[in-house]
Amino acid sequence: MNFSTTKRRTLMTLGALALATGAHAQPNVASYPNRTVTMLVPTAAGGTTDISARMLATPLGAALGQTVVVDNRGGANGGIAAAAVKRAEPDGYTLLMQYSGYHVITPLVSKQAPGWKPEDLTAVANVISAPQIVVIRADLPVKTMAELVAYAKANPGKLNYASSGNGSLQHATGAMLEQQAGIRMTHVPYKGTGPALQDLLGGQVDITFGTAPPFIPHIQSGKLRVLATTGKTRLASLPEVPTTAEAGLPKLDATSWFGVYAPAATPKALVDKLSAEIAKVVASPAFQQKAQEQGATADYLNPRQMDAKVKQESAAWQEVVKAAHIEAD
Repeated sequence: MNFSTTKRRTLMTLGALALATGAHAQPNVASYPNRTVTMLVPTAAGGTTDISARMLATPLGAALGQTVVVDNRGGANGGIAAAAVKRAEPDGYTLLMQYSGYHVITPLVSKQAPGWKPEDLTAVANVISAPQIVVIRADLPVKTMAELVAYAKANPGKLNYASSGNGSLQHATGAMLEQQAGIRMTHVPYKGTGPALQDLLGGQVDITFGTAPPFIPHIQSGKLRVLATTGKTRLASLPEVPTTAEAGLPKLDATSWFGVYAPAATPKALVDKLSAEIAKVVASPAFQQKAQEQGATADYLNPRQMDAKVKQESAAWQEVVKAAHIEAD
């Protein structure tokens, strides 16, 4: 063997090693999955994001023939879980159940980079959409959105609204209501929905916003009053409650969504395979019934539809955030 042949083989070997270490190995889509899939959740257990992941994990695991494990990694406005998925191998074994408040609002309001960007992730499928509801303490002297707006105009700054924190979706929703109704309220940030709900029940705050499940028992008991849902249609779990459009505020749409994301470099064929299986789960009567029980709707969107939705929502919320000078803590 001459020197040139040896050199050429050495270079070929080094090139192969560089490819192996410098790029992710492409997973075998046909054999995927052949081990456990982990779905990270950017919140603590019990909230709608967590519920969405657990509703999906069992039937998706059955469809894939492998266990789908839910791993809660709350903190940093969703940044801990999102950054972990960003860093994961793009092989379909690490997924994220993302919450729209974190995916759309957080990048708009964060003073510092949260450790990830929306483009670090690739959309797989939306599974659930849940409008926020407008909830007030029961002894507030209003019974409709029109009366709430009239009361706020007659008492500028007197009404206060609770949110789960500065820069949260609830914070932005309150700002959107102020802008569209021409009213002024006082924002009171809390560290999570739970503390905000407790102070609303205790009468320390007047209004809050959020997905329906945590509030329904208190609405049914008469401790809280719901004025409207912020989606485009009424909730099956609250059929008597009008939409904000029906209540005279057609542009007040603050629907939350919960969708699956994967690392950005995940092959399209693998994303499409996962998305197709999720579509079947979301279309099942059992999943739709569970979503309805949570004050939500089973709402499958494919990757292209999800990307379009994020682009549209980011533009709309950016106007609200900029006008209200909202920043995260």
